This record gives sequence, C-alpha cells and structure tokens, in this order.
Amino acid sequence: MTTASKITLARVALIPVFMVLLLLGYTWWALAVFIIASLTDFVDGYIARHYNQVSDFGKFLDPLADKLLVLACMLIFIQWGRMPAWAVMIVLAREFAVSGLRMVAAAGGKVLAAGWSGKIKTFSTMVGLCLMIAFPVAWLDVAVTVVIAVTTLYSGIEYFVKNWDVIKP
Repeated sequence: MTTASKITLARVALIPVFMVLLLLGYTWWALAVFIIASLTDFVDGYIARHYNQVSDFGKFLDPLADKLLVLACMLIFIQWGRMPAWAVMIVLAREFAVSGLRMVAAAGGKVLAAGWSGKIKTFSTMVGLCLMIAFPVAWLDVAVTVVIAVTTLYSGIEYFVKNWDVIKP
C-alpha cells in the first residue's frame, strides 16, 4: 500500500472521530480534526502525483473519503437544523451523476479528468464547513449553504457540458 493511500485511509478513520467530537460539543477539537482531515486530501494527492504513487485503490478511495467527510459534517448540520436537506441533496445528486458519467466513460475506455471548478467546489465546501463549525451564526449558515449549492451545481453542469460526448443520445 502506498503512502498516499495510507494518508487517505487516515482521513477515513478521522471521520468518526470528527463526528463524535462535534456531536459531544467539543467544537474546537472537532474543527481541528476536520481541518487535518481536509488537508490530507491535498497531501495525499500531491504525494501520489509527485512520487508516482497513483493507484486504482487511491483513485477509488480518495474521492470517496472526501465525500464521506463532507457528508458527515453536513448531516450533523441537518440534524441541528443549520443546513437544509435540499442543499445536501444537490451535493449527493452531483456526486452520483458525476460518478455515473465516469463509469460510462471508463466502460468506453475514456478517463475523465477533474476540472478546476470541481477543485474550487471542494475547497469552498471545506472552508465553508470549517466556518460553520467555528461560528454558529444563522447568516453564515445561509451564506455557506448558498456557496456550496452554487459551486456544486456549476461544477456538475460544467462536467457534463465538457463531457457530453460520453453520453450524448
């Protein structure tokens, strides 16, 4: 197993730790764990590319770990009434749709590269959730939700527009 994959597995292992800390009210500890877990996303990607450790396992686990971390946080915010379910549905729908498009492309022997809008979506989502953890203020919850929804929709639409040839009727 590569170093990059071990870092990704560590991110997955941090998710329940983050959730327990946040649910028990240890906000600052939860925020620290969330930030560390978020940063591992950039670290494992850098290591995988820089040290030629790209693997099929990593290609599978890295995006899954990202989604699990983000959804864990969003689900807690839904439970607390701080984020509407429709916003999380946008995130889930985009992820399912893009994953489906990638599967169809892979079946046809094509690899779909991630675009910059997806990286911006991930970054703004992680930063926004950090802000929501640190500052439980209603107007900030609304602002972060809007940013997440808009960047998620934009990146999903862009992904399909750029790769329409994969599924065009």
